[in-house]
Amino acid sequence: MTKEFDFDVVIIGAGPAGSVAGAKFIQEGFSVLVLEKMDFPRFVIGESLLPQSMDYLEKVGLLECVEKQKFQVKTGVTFYHNDDVCDFLFKDRFSEGWDYTYQVKRVDFDFALIKEVERKGVNVRFNAEVKSVKTSKKEQYILFRDEKGDEQTVKSRFVIDASGYGRVLPKMFKLEEPAVTIPRGSIYCHVNDHKRTHKAGNNIFVHAFNDNSSWIWSIPFSDRTASVGVVGNVDFINECSDNSEKGFKELIKSFPGLEGRFNDTEFIFEPKKILNYSISVKEMHGDGYALCGNSTEFLDPIFSSGVTLAIVSGYNAASLAIEEMNGQSVDWENDYVDVLKQGIDVFRSYVDAWYNGDLHTIFFTQNGNPEFKRQICSVLAGYVWDKSNPFVQKHKRILGTLAKVISMS
Repeated sequence: MTKEFDFDVVIIGAGPAGSVAGAKFIQEGFSVLVLEKMDFPRFVIGESLLPQSMDYLEKVGLLECVEKQKFQVKTGVTFYHNDDVCDFLFKDRFSEGWDYTYQVKRVDFDFALIKEVERKGVNVRFNAEVKSVKTSKKEQYILFRDEKGDEQTVKSRFVIDASGYGRVLPKMFKLEEPAVTIPRGSIYCHVNDHKRTHKAGNNIFVHAFNDNSSWIWSIPFSDRTASVGVVGNVDFINECSDNSEKGFKELIKSFPGLEGRFNDTEFIFEPKKILNYSISVKEMHGDGYALCGNSTEFLDPIFSSGVTLAIVSGYNAASLAIEEMNGQSVDWENDYVDVLKQGIDVFRSYVDAWYNGDLHTIFFTQNGNPEFKRQICSVLAGYVWDKSNPFVQKHKRILGTLAKVISMS
């Protein structure tokens, strides 16, 4: 660390993006301060990982600490629509990569990551709220209020915003803009899952209803509890949350394919509601800073893309910042923004195809092409940067075209 600076890097946020970025910086010998507004462990939604994230956790030495948590192994995803069922098993994917990942309680997953990063040498401050940030090409000043309520200023060479839904720099720098999606919301909770059978497996279960506009998830955890949630348009979610969440409770009782295991379930906490969660930004980087994770864009929970995009963007942002601090020329637009947008845009095509019904047509056809299914499985596993996969390379048009062909046959 140069004496001129308090730290080489300040990271705002201690979620997965911040932890992965911090681990990457510390690997390369840089000094790092993480400022986290909340106290950990803390609850957050987004609990089903994708195999792609395992590659990056391994690269920065965080996979072992995750494995020690004994999370529920996840080997695929099962979709329901009316009486139809479609399984995607990650071992059958097209792209090279992992056959499995984990279903995680984020309260435990995020805490395990940040404590391991702290053990590796990153300075972590909880209950530290960032109040202002001044950036430039050479030096950054971050004013924060610490756990005692005192204000402190830190000088660094670079700032990473991994603040997630807090979106610290997008709000400060007026970078936010609406996402190009229909406003939706979700209502969710954790429940006891003592009726789970071996047949129920370890997949995440997704059931579509209401003409494809709404759906339910069920994510099994290793402690015999589960996360269940409903996603739909804002009016529908408000309806589900009315009358002491009666509508929500009735919906999860009728969840198909789960052998009635939520009929008499006990709620661990009352259902929580979040509305209009999709958001985007005008810029993902600037002089002396970069945004990653949900500070850039959040699409939709349907394909569990949030944590994977956070981890990949945290790693890539850190890698480029390291090059820049080492005096190398960095093309942030080409090597960061375009790369991240590719992954986001691929997932966006699948989100749109889910809600317009094209994916239902493809998933539940009786005579589906096995190779097409392998290629789609890779996308669902998070390998959205594998351009050798036609369902990645041609994502903007291939789903609609295939659905049309199936409908005409």
